[in-house]
Amino acid sequence: MATTRLIPMHSIKGQSVVYTVHERLDYAMNPRKTRDGALLMAYGCDLATAANEMLLTKKEYTTCTGKKITKSDILLYQIRQSFKPGEVTPEQAQQIGYALAMSWTKGKHQFVVATHIDHAHIHTHIIYNATRIDAHQKYRNFLGSSMALRRASDKLCLENKLSIVEQPGKTGTHYGKWLGSTKRPTHRDDLRAAIDRAMESGPADMDALFAILREAGIQADRRGKAIRLKAPGRDRAARMSSLGPGYAEDDLLAVLAGRKKHMPRAKNPMQADPPKMNLLVDIQAKLAEGKGAGYARWAATFNLKQMANTLNYLTEHKLMDYGTLCEKADVASARYHALSGKIKAAEGRMSEIAALKTHIINYSKTREVYAAYRKAGYSKKFLAEHEREILLHKAAKKAFDELGLKKLPTVKSLQAEYAALLAEKRHAYSEYRAVRDEMRDLQMARANVARIMGYDDRTPTMQRDRKTPSHDDR
Repeated sequence: MATTRLIPMHSIKGQSVVYTVHERLDYAMNPRKTRDGALLMAYGCDLATAANEMLLTKKEYTTCTGKKITKSDILLYQIRQSFKPGEVTPEQAQQIGYALAMSWTKGKHQFVVATHIDHAHIHTHIIYNATRIDAHQKYRNFLGSSMALRRASDKLCLENKLSIVEQPGKTGTHYGKWLGSTKRPTHRDDLRAAIDRAMESGPADMDALFAILREAGIQADRRGKAIRLKAPGRDRAARMSSLGPGYAEDDLLAVLAGRKKHMPRAKNPMQADPPKMNLLVDIQAKLAEGKGAGYARWAATFNLKQMANTLNYLTEHKLMDYGTLCEKADVASARYHALSGKIKAAEGRMSEIAALKTHIINYSKTREVYAAYRKAGYSKKFLAEHEREILLHKAAKKAFDELGLKKLPTVKSLQAEYAALLAEKRHAYSEYRAVRDEMRDLQMARANVARIMGYDDRTPTMQRDRKTPSHDDR
């Protein structure tokens, strides 16, 4: 289910036009979000110099028209396109994003397409220069542009058999709300989230932590004893000491030294996710490990909440019979493992096809060279002059022998098989994610019911005679 949003990007308050263009593109092209730059594409400019080339186009615009670029002007436009989790691969999202950018700009504006995979939902940032490539005109937003953009995006998604939002709201929704929150995250929320992601990388010290934050677009500097941080698009810096418990320098130093574990701050209650079912805690076992009375009080409350969540899940899914619950859990587990095996088999064959295709191409390209090498009586001089081609030819022949190929398949047939396997993998992966989540919920519910009722959850389903009493019998 893809959604889009068109966002004009002005100069950041107090910063130059040059800084703004570089800062915006650096954030979108972050290698940590784009699989080390593999999910980046550009049009009308080179990825390595995109910001400078866009700035050069703007400079040419002022020369051609005599109009100056001011800080109140729109410099760039950004399109955010997000997809339903599990429905699209990063590569497919990248291709759809590029097609949308080309359709929207008509090839008249430089643009960069960056697909981010750092969230549960794959999303693409399309940033295009407000100034046209010919440097004579600028893009002018128009009434109804959001509707036109949505239609262009929906058309591409339907062509790629992806779901769309069939009945979008009449008014726009803030990006933060669209991501699932009820209000825009504060500056300190953004900084805490950036630190959480940075700490997951396991930095060795504070300098390494600062380096990761800067890669993510966070400005970090020390003034005396205070550490100041500023997220992209924010006007003022915030002190690290103001971020709350767990985010002060002393707290982070303790985590880096291995003396404690970093615990991300819980979300604001207004932004809390729906309650999830978790496994019950064995309080007695934890107390035996040395946990105190405070832990016991917390665990008792936690278990009460999880029992309520489990009962709600069982009621909602009409699984009040323990035998039925176990059977469904086993079926989901078997389906999960079958899909996992199917995906792995497809990936294995796709790797074989890719390798075989390379060998066939290399064999074809080097056949004449190897024939000349043989005709030259395997001359050492000839070998020295054509060593690379001869080694490629030998490697290809060895691969064919190991596969027992008597007749080589055509590259076209391999490409067709690869495309079929890729489509099969995508279809299976979409179902795989859904089945995986269903299996986890069922297994967790079964384990919780077994703990509550005193059942032996290790006993195979077919050997279980005891049933969970219905809600009315309790």
